[in-house]
Amino acid sequence: MAAPRPCVVCVPARDEAQALPRLLATLDRQEGFSDSGKLRVVVLANNCADGTADAVRAQRAAGAIPALDLRLIDVTLTGEAAHVGTARRMALDAGADWLDADGAADGVLLTTDADARLPETWVAANLRALERADVVGGRLVIDGDGAADPDLAALHARIERYWAGVRRLEDLLDPPPHDPAPRHGDHTGASLAFPAALYRAVGGVPPLPCGEDNALVGLMRDRGARLRHDPAVSVRVSARHQGRVAGGMATEMARRARVLGGEAYRLPEAAHWRALILRRAALRRAYGLDPAARAAACAQLGLGAGDLAAVLSAGCPNDIAFVERADRLLELGSPPAATCDLDRALADLDALADTGRAAA
Repeated sequence: MAAPRPCVVCVPARDEAQALPRLLATLDRQEGFSDSGKLRVVVLANNCADGTADAVRAQRAAGAIPALDLRLIDVTLTGEAAHVGTARRMALDAGADWLDADGAADGVLLTTDADARLPETWVAANLRALERADVVGGRLVIDGDGAADPDLAALHARIERYWAGVRRLEDLLDPPPHDPAPRHGDHTGASLAFPAALYRAVGGVPPLPCGEDNALVGLMRDRGARLRHDPAVSVRVSARHQGRVAGGMATEMARRARVLGGEAYRLPEAAHWRALILRRAALRRAYGLDPAARAAACAQLGLGAGDLAAVLSAGCPNDIAFVERADRLLELGSPPAATCDLDRALADLDALADTGRAAA
């Protein structure tokens, strides 16, 4: 077997003494690595009060993770910096430094969460996907530890149908050539992979208390990075309702649990997605026009000469960067998306897809 591309898996962890050893055990079983060809792993244990770092040390001392070259960083973050954005940034920075020290100019950084469960193919599938992409997001599979409520599982499936419907609409109206169907729609800190050089180029993880993962991907797309949602890359994520980050997966799981108690689950209307996809398609076409025609096309969309100049001022390597930058400016001036209940949204997405297929 050929040696895998140099890579480091970077994991922020806070009070994960129970879950983190399980994650490390799944990393130890990754295809292509062994005790003679180890997988580099950085664990950034921050502000832990439950012995997380000691649990990792005990696991390593017992010889339970022989295929890992593990670096454990135990820190206490204080003040406004005490959040996951800082922790993930520190973990990924340490991983990038490690690759630099090893002279791995083509090295890859991967990140996941301490309470995730990874299939044995996770690293290898990410590296394969990066052969034709610049960033890879992994599909989130909700892990109920074998105790899933059938009603809750059905709700999960309906919500997944909604987002699959949005992607189906995109495939009909403006299919992304670098992210073809079949694909999922997830690119969160639970499963991300990208070259270390790209990570350095965008300045690293934005130190945000929540949403640092999506912000990082946004910076990369602003530089023209091709984001791939490869169905071969997946990760099982915790279904717990009490998480470490406000606004994270646990917050969403708590919301879904309330829906079973009668709370409405509202999402943007199908018409919102259709308008957004068509706007982005128009921007993509405008990018390929001569300067005068591009300015005219953008003006029709509401993007004035000053905003267009701002989009192009830092250099625009491709249509991905142009669309991301221009669409963000247009979104700032747009009203909030109208929402509706999940069942209506599903029906409307199906109807739009049927109309699109008929028109094609």
